[in-house]
Amino acid sequence: MLKNLVYNIVLLLMCFGCNQNNSKTASESEKANDLIHETSPYLLQHAYNPVDWKAWNQETLQQAKDQNKLIVVSVGYSACHWCHVMEEESFENDSIAKLMNRNFINIKVDREERPDVDQLYMSAVQLMTGSGGWPLNCITLPDGRPVFGGTYFTKTQWQKILEDMSALYTENPAKMISYAEQLTEGIKKSDLITVADKDIACNKASFKTAITKIETLLDYEFGGQKGEPKFPMPTFLNLLLRYSYQTNNQQLQNYVMTTLTKMSNGGIYDHVGGGFSRYSVDEKWHIPHFEKMLYDNAQLISLYSKAYQISSSPNFKTVVAETINFIDNELTDAKGGFYAALDADSANTNNELEEGAYYIWQEEELRAILKSDFELFSKYYNINTTGKWEDDKYVLYKTISDDNFIKKNTLNSSEFNIKLKDWKKKLSAARKQRTLPRKDDKVLTSWNAIMLKGLLDAYRAFGTIDYLEKAKRNAKFIVELQMNSEGKLFHNYKNGVSSVDGFAEDYAHTISAFIDLYQITSNEEWLRLANTLMQYSLDHLGNDDNKMFYFTSQKESDLITRKTEVYDNVIASSNSVFAESLFKLGHYYGNKAYSDRAKQMLKNVNEDMLKTPSAYTNWLNLYLNYANAYYEVAISGKEATKLLNQLNKYYIPNILISASKSESNLPLLKNKYIIDETLVYVCVNGTCKLPVNSIEKAMSQISK
Repeated sequence: MLKNLVYNIVLLLMCFGCNQNNSKTASESEKANDLIHETSPYLLQHAYNPVDWKAWNQETLQQAKDQNKLIVVSVGYSACHWCHVMEEESFENDSIAKLMNRNFINIKVDREERPDVDQLYMSAVQLMTGSGGWPLNCITLPDGRPVFGGTYFTKTQWQKILEDMSALYTENPAKMISYAEQLTEGIKKSDLITVADKDIACNKASFKTAITKIETLLDYEFGGQKGEPKFPMPTFLNLLLRYSYQTNNQQLQNYVMTTLTKMSNGGIYDHVGGGFSRYSVDEKWHIPHFEKMLYDNAQLISLYSKAYQISSSPNFKTVVAETINFIDNELTDAKGGFYAALDADSANTNNELEEGAYYIWQEEELRAILKSDFELFSKYYNINTTGKWEDDKYVLYKTISDDNFIKKNTLNSSEFNIKLKDWKKKLSAARKQRTLPRKDDKVLTSWNAIMLKGLLDAYRAFGTIDYLEKAKRNAKFIVELQMNSEGKLFHNYKNGVSSVDGFAEDYAHTISAFIDLYQITSNEEWLRLANTLMQYSLDHLGNDDNKMFYFTSQKESDLITRKTEVYDNVIASSNSVFAESLFKLGHYYGNKAYSDRAKQMLKNVNEDMLKTPSAYTNWLNLYLNYANAYYEVAISGKEATKLLNQLNKYYIPNILISASKSESNLPLLKNKYIIDETLVYVCVNGTCKLPVNSIEKAMSQISK
């Protein structure tokens, strides 16, 4: 039905065509619009567009109703290259702006600041077109119900859409209203989760079937998933790392290690300054789309740290250290928060914005910087036809391991490592003379919580105290600036102001991070805070009918419907993270209601999860907790911290840890304290094996 409606409305659009060629005076063009009062870097980028942009708020939405005008909802983010292109081609064009201002209420949305609005209209565009992306452009009725949408449009396409939609609403509003009603109903049903009554037998056979489906997607030669572009997809890789380790599946483990190696060798990784770009446009991870996002780098820090625990790869250790250093240098707020992103575009030598200008190199430039070392450097980083991008531009790209390179070139290992550090130092100094890409310096709670977990995983793997201190400082930032006494979180922080009520992603990832922080520090305050946030989430985001969580609070009144996020994508879905934390908190507090809800959530998605497992990879991570033995480890006694630090060095994905140097009332620790002794209790579902006095002995009681 929806496809037919889309076809009909496209036919109607084709029938309404006319050309407008209006212009504004220079003084009008230079006048700022309402976005000048916003803090989002993305919105501020559009503050001097001739389009009369407004922010998403109740006043703007009411204005559309009062004036009976269609709404343009244009969604993007500061590091989005094609968002900048459409701005330059259309939103900075006076004739297009005049057309938009006369016939529409125009709303600019930062998708990172308002992921709820983005989700809603992305669902609409996906229903209408079968795909989505950014920039996301929707035209809606005055009440916000969508009637047309797409992603990037050329100036000519956009002008025709504006003219035709305006004419259609004037001449046949009933047709548009009818379409909007059915499209809105489709949006509401698109993520409808029903309660699954049938219990699920979480077993290894069912899981193996899901993994077999996932294996058909894998590129065993270059890593990642088949085809291009290639995204790192940390949640996807994290599942395969865990599964391959627990089942001794060497082929899958080699696949994950190959992926991580190829990524860190490729141009998607910044060999000079550390950190990963958003994705690679080719299958070899060579040429990136150059924006750097906090959430990608945070999750990759976690993933490389876990892979190091298994492999002891010095390359993985270097990647983690350099990526954390990049975040220290470019994405860290003075108060301990982490900024959102660096743009793909930066000023070139002509002072014009160009994609990748900050990161690319020319041969002549490299020869001048490296002098006699250039020939060796060019072999290592492929300053040749292999590493060439376009024109005389190169993106540093490794195709051989350090050990093999050293052997092939008859080098001394220690001398080569000194050279490599010197090369990076010289290139870093040269690059600092360039204009740094634009920075999105808003601080998002959800992404900060993911980075907090990344630092904790790095501390587990390497024992670097500085990583733990950074994590604790960030946790303090969240508690003191983004959380109130009732357990309410804010989503955004900018210029000393916390704003935008938190979404499910903020609560879910912060709860998960605080549970991890407790497991590493044994400070029960973090577990208490996690539980407080969970209670708040249940009260304000929980859906008591199906036991899932809405993305927005019940206080939200600006949206035409409340969405429920269940698909694991680049970031794990808020509901899968909630379910995992309910599972853990249920164990910690002996809370059956938590445990039952976690299992019900998994049951609700089980059928779809086993059909299309690649969209439910974090849910499958939870499934493994039920399909295999899941260990509760309690460490009690005066040497608890010492033994806890020893235990945390191991990669053990199927474990929950409690530790205390004194008596504790936590169910996992209660009545386990004995004066002058430190004992380790390994338990499964509350049934404990004989206590032991060393981590080595405890590990013998724990199987993969």
